[in-house]
Amino acid sequence: MSYYKIHDLENYFKMYKKSVREPRKFWDRIADENFTWYQKWDKVFEVDMQEANFKWFLNAKVNITKNCIDRHLAKRGDKTAIIFEPNDPSEAAQHISYNELYIRVSKMANVLRDQGIKKGDRVCIYLPMIPELAVAVLACARIGAIHSVVFAGFSSSAVASRINDSECKMVITSDGSYRGNKSIDLKGIVDEALEKCPCVETVLVVNRTNTEVTMKEGRDLWLQPLMDAAIGNNVAEIMDAEDPLFILYTSGSTGKPKGMVHSTAGYMVYTAYTFKNVFNYEENDVYWCTADIGWITGHSYILYGPLLNGATTVIFEGVPSYPDFSRFWEVIEKHKVTQFYTAPTAIRALAKESLDYVQRFPLSSLKVIGSVGEPINEEAWHWYNDHVGGKRCPLVDTWWQTETGGIMISPIPFVTPTKPTYASLPLPGIQPVLMDELRNEIEGNQVTGALCIKFPWPSMARTIWGDHQRYKETYFTAFPGKYFTGDGALRDEVGYYRITGRVDDVIIVSGHNLGTAPIEDAINEHPAVAESAIVGFPHDIKGNALYGFIILKETGEGRDRNNLAIEINQLISDQIGPIAKLDKIQFVSGLPKTRSGKIMRRILRKIAEGDFSNFGDISTLLNPEIVEEIKNGKL
Repeated sequence: MSYYKIHDLENYFKMYKKSVREPRKFWDRIADENFTWYQKWDKVFEVDMQEANFKWFLNAKVNITKNCIDRHLAKRGDKTAIIFEPNDPSEAAQHISYNELYIRVSKMANVLRDQGIKKGDRVCIYLPMIPELAVAVLACARIGAIHSVVFAGFSSSAVASRINDSECKMVITSDGSYRGNKSIDLKGIVDEALEKCPCVETVLVVNRTNTEVTMKEGRDLWLQPLMDAAIGNNVAEIMDAEDPLFILYTSGSTGKPKGMVHSTAGYMVYTAYTFKNVFNYEENDVYWCTADIGWITGHSYILYGPLLNGATTVIFEGVPSYPDFSRFWEVIEKHKVTQFYTAPTAIRALAKESLDYVQRFPLSSLKVIGSVGEPINEEAWHWYNDHVGGKRCPLVDTWWQTETGGIMISPIPFVTPTKPTYASLPLPGIQPVLMDELRNEIEGNQVTGALCIKFPWPSMARTIWGDHQRYKETYFTAFPGKYFTGDGALRDEVGYYRITGRVDDVIIVSGHNLGTAPIEDAINEHPAVAESAIVGFPHDIKGNALYGFIILKETGEGRDRNNLAIEINQLISDQIGPIAKLDKIQFVSGLPKTRSGKIMRRILRKIAEGDFSNFGDISTLLNPEIVEEIKNGKL
């Protein structure tokens, strides 16, 4: 019997036990049966938790792009690999088959080689969500170059710091990008960044918006003529299992961004396995993850995970609100999407709007819906389950991180019973534990603690580029012998996990540990509230008190603020207890968010404390202007 697909709850428990008891055997079998290798491994893994050294599938030889494309050609050559849905709904969607993808990626790989890119060189990719982004990533992996995708919404200084950190030789960008009704001058941003990047020798430019751009002689080249001249086949580079595949920067909540390094074989095996199970993918399904390939979600579950399984994956260039708030639902209907994976931020934004937007579409093709990026609050969970999933699609609330490479804790659709706001059970091979302040493991159920993982897994990040010490200190010193996630979690009476938010988002008020997520959940249930964020600030009596930043729905805008504040505190008092009431409530028009939709609580904490000195780099925020507004309205 195959280990690759979990069929029912009994089979899940059986597989899980196997993966914990005999991890070597378990991963050996999954890797052996489902991928193409040039050479098998001598050993499944070798790990040293103290030094944070991890190796998987030692001495195996493989190429991930070959596994994503070449091996499917005989059976699935004519099948659609990528559906490209442009920003403007009147522009025709593209359907790229596995055969076509092979030709495009081969041509791109040959272009890169012709431009002097060799195995181990770093290539920065700064592109919108267009097919060329997928092609560039897969072409890098094909020739053994390390791709570092930077989300195409970052400022020039953020781009420059990332290029310099990993010393990229080449940047692949486009003239511009479309985002809703705006177009953004990407090439101008790159030009500005490169004034500070002596390491970059070549810039390849994709023509997307047909806008006027400056091309620097001897450095900048249009991509299309090079593609036209390149030949459409390419021999993939033989890679070692532990060769770096990509560097991806996490918007660290503190300090300079961390370049997480992921290696080839372990990442391949784990993303493929988790994609198959978490989304219950079957042949002829159409899968759509709305993330951007600039984030780990896009790497693992738009590109690598789906293509390794020979799936059809949607790449969406647009935004959920353009031309109007029905865009997501229209795309699901148009392409008969079967699995839909998006972030709570998007769900909350769409839930604010009229139900008519979603109800116009039957959405009957959907089989599984998923959530990623942050813990989903109860109200958003129910709205998503009721109106998008029609109460018939399992909702997989997935918990994982850039550092973990793939999904760690999640329901398996049609297998694990779901429970609102709970990521439920760990996937096979993942051993979560909860720790207390004294670094002891907390046994039993109905407990909360810091979430750690006590045994390595194949897709974990191997290091921080150029700074292994920082990697060791950040993830392996707080709880020796374990990977510390930085998140708190609760384990309920049956052993289900609920992520309660970042551990630094736990505020101790009058000796009580209060996680911000449940308080925010309570506030968000108020009919006038759209979204909220809670931080702590120093208080003479309580040690810390709670400060709430609250965005109102349109319906709440006309209400008396004092009355609203009383009602919100009453709601918190009823749901959590009077201890969790907010000392200060500031009504705001928006919250400072990273481009992946995470609230930058660090900035809010500083404002609440009255410390306006150093907010760090706010240019990477989605809405940097909001910081000033919140600061001016501080209570």
